[in-house]
Amino acid sequence: MLTIDVAVLLAVIVVWRLRRRTEARSRFDEKLTVVIVLALGVLIAPTPAGQGILNIVGQLASGVTQASR
Repeated sequence: MLTIDVAVLLAVIVVWRLRRRTEARSRFDEKLTVVIVLALGVLIAPTPAGQGILNIVGQLASGVTQASR
């Protein structure tokens, strides 16, 4: 039996939606993409991969903060 992870499915949908030209998107289409990306973030956040992404972004942010001092 084939099982599909919801996070993987949402990631594929996000990539597919973002590949389209910017001029072809309506305001509703952009809002829907934002909602899908937020849902993907909520699904990924508690996973080890999500924690790794959080650590990397945190290190980048602290590096930028220290560099600006």
